[in-house]
Parts: sequence; structure tokens; C-alpha cells
Amino acid sequence: METPGLAVHGEAAPFSTALRSLLNNPQYSDVCFVVGQERQEVFAHRCLLACRCNFFQRLLGPKLGPGTPSPVVLSTVPAEAFLAVLEFLYTNSVRLHRHSVAVTFGLGPLQERCIAFIEAHSQEALRTRGFLELSAPALLPLLRSDKLCVDEAELVLAARSWARVGAAVMERPVAEVAAPVVRELRLALLAPAELSALEEQNRREPLIPVEQIVEAWKCHALRRGDAARGAPCRRRRGTLPREHHCFLDLPFK
Repeated sequence: METPGLAVHGEAAPFSTALRSLLNNPQYSDVCFVVGQERQEVFAHRCLLACRCNFFQRLLGPKLGPGTPSPVVLSTVPAEAFLAVLEFLYTNSVRLHRHSVAVTFGLGPLQERCIAFIEAHSQEALRTRGFLELSAPALLPLLRSDKLCVDEAELVLAARSWARVGAAVMERPVAEVAAPVVRELRLALLAPAELSALEEQNRREPLIPVEQIVEAWKCHALRRGDAARGAPCRRRRGTLPREHHCFLDLPFK
């Protein structure tokens, strides 16, 4: 029986450093992206991106042909977020800062790391420009998280700001832009006075479907949460205590 060969492992740090040196480096690159509204040029290496990410494998497939392709335009992706994605693909790690929020391209491990960072620095993240530029698919897993260190009243305000920016950019109504994500707001956590104020603001600037507000009022009227609906009554890590929380069925998990 053949004896297995000896596996020799090099040090991970120098390898990662060497690959990091290729980030946005025009030397040996064979693809150029034009990213964000500022149209920033970002240089990359097609074979590395394709083997690390299905999104780029589809984007940079044979249709581009050999040699140096024309720039790939990604005008809706902030340059800072795109560079964070590339850093993760090249080095299997990424350095995130409190002022930045990365938009991911269906990358499970990176998405998990980004969400964990935002969960730990929720209030800072909500105030960034990057948060306002998140796509609806990127925002959804955040609003579904129980571990956000922020109160629901602040999340409602953040969601409204996010929807206003999207509405201005896409020239669509705020409620239409907010529709894919606003269902994840847990209005039953708000006190009656807060819910009344939200209802009044919603009349002036529609954001939340009326039936969603009605469901929150139902929790107050019945003095119980709706266990069948789950998350709308479940407290987050940063939820401030309110008197009515004692009769909600679902505590923070």
C-alpha cells in the first residue's frame, strides 16, 4: 500500500499578505470594474474572482472573451463595499470599520461576518452612508436579526431614512421602496404612545402598510403576542424595556 505523502503547510500570514498586495493592483490584472456613482476604477484578476464566487463566475464568463475586457460597470455598488468584497475574496478575511457597511454578492461567510459586525455596532452602522445605500436584499437579514443592539423605534426611523434615499434615487414612492423590508419591523414592541405617533406620521408619509399597524394594535388590545407570527413580537438585544413587554409571548432569544 502506498504511503501517503507528507503535507507541508506554509504560513498563512505571508500568503494572505501576498494576495492582499494584488488588491486593486493594475499589474497582471485582466479585468477592470467601474464602480459606484463616482465611477471609480477597480482592478482585479478574473480567474481568482471566478473560482471564489459564483456571482463573478457568471459575470466574468466566456462571453467577455480572452485578453483585457472592456470595463465592467457596477454603478449601483458603493466602491468601499466592493473593495471590501474583493478583500475577502483575495485573502479570506476583511477589515471592516465602524463607518463602513459592506454590500455582499450572495457570499455566505462574508455576509455572516458583516451582519455580526453590524449587530455589535448597530447604532453606529445605522448612521452611515453605507446603510442608506444598502439594497433591499442586503437590508432584509439585518432587520430579521434578534441580535441588533438597537431599539425598535430607532430602527423604524432608520428604515424611513433608507426608504427616502431610495425613493429619491429611483424616483419611486417611499412606501413602494420600503415594501420589501418594512414587514420585518417589530411594531408590537412599541408602546401605545409611540405607535400612535407612528400611525400619525404614516398618514402624512406612508411607509408601513396599515394592516401591519393594526396587527401591532391587536397585540395591545388582546394583551398578548401572536405566537404564530413569531418575530413581530420578539425582542431584539437592544430593545428598550416597555411596560407591555411583560405580556408578549416571545422574549428575546
